[in-house]
Amino acid sequence: MDLHLLFDNLTNPALLFFLLGVLAVQLKSDLRIPQNSSKFISIYLLFSIGFKGGQELSHSTFSQEILGAVFLGLTSALVIPFYTFFILKRNFSVYDSGAIAAAYGSVSAVTFVTAGSFLEMLGYQFNGYMVAVMAMMEAPAIVVGVSMIRFFSPDKEGPKLLSILKHSLTNGSVLLILGSLCIGFLANEEQAQGIKPFTNDLFKGFLAVFLLDMGISSGEKLNDFFKNGKFALLFSLVIPLINGCFVAWFSGFFVAEIGNRFMLAVLAASASYIAVPAAMKIAVPKANPGLFLPMALAITFPFNITLGMPIFLSIIESF
Repeated sequence: MDLHLLFDNLTNPALLFFLLGVLAVQLKSDLRIPQNSSKFISIYLLFSIGFKGGQELSHSTFSQEILGAVFLGLTSALVIPFYTFFILKRNFSVYDSGAIAAAYGSVSAVTFVTAGSFLEMLGYQFNGYMVAVMAMMEAPAIVVGVSMIRFFSPDKEGPKLLSILKHSLTNGSVLLILGSLCIGFLANEEQAQGIKPFTNDLFKGFLAVFLLDMGISSGEKLNDFFKNGKFALLFSLVIPLINGCFVAWFSGFFVAEIGNRFMLAVLAASASYIAVPAAMKIAVPKANPGLFLPMALAITFPFNITLGMPIFLSIIESF
């Protein structure tokens, strides 16, 4: 792994704001981002990446590479929750295993956004269709996780899979990013220029503030997480690394562009802490959010944006 690349990532302002948030909690500071502001910034980030992705998609020519990226993304979203469920079931309840498996099979839009900034810093680009791939990966993992719970649980009652699928697709974050993608695709160049200062110029500043908020949220959940033992910690670090490294290598058989391969690897390595918790709250109320939320947010997320991304990029550049 390129140590210079790692150092550059560790001094990225967005990452440092995340660490500042964690530090603020450890110092018992009263630093907080107001809830309404935090929600607005989340909406802004999803709106911005969706719209910009739609614009890029409108300039893309449908190709075999797009089909390959979609195939690999959907396959990851189906296979990861399936195999991780059986690993998790050895240590956790069926309900927690299904929820964690769904979280790790699904994706983190914030990790995707941070990865995009990381690529831009290094001069790489990724195509707009990757935003569509990300959105497509949300729902399948949730459906697989709930299906595994229903199959292995003695309690066969609960929401039907069709209602789970509907909730997954109409979840606010998924609907916003898909809707923004479509709007960006339909808008012509002149119309898009009208809101470019909002969607492009303010993006990195909003991302830094959002990661500060994520750092505060992560810091608050760390103590509860460590009570669950070493297995949860190891899973949160090792499984994303395996998933990301494998896709970083395997994507070379389907996708040529370094930026697109990198984003696929990051998506495979990321874990959802927005869409999946919202879905599990309705579908599997017996699952413990005090377990799968800290695993995804407090461990996997910072690991991916500090060490994971340079590792994945090094693998891609080597193969």
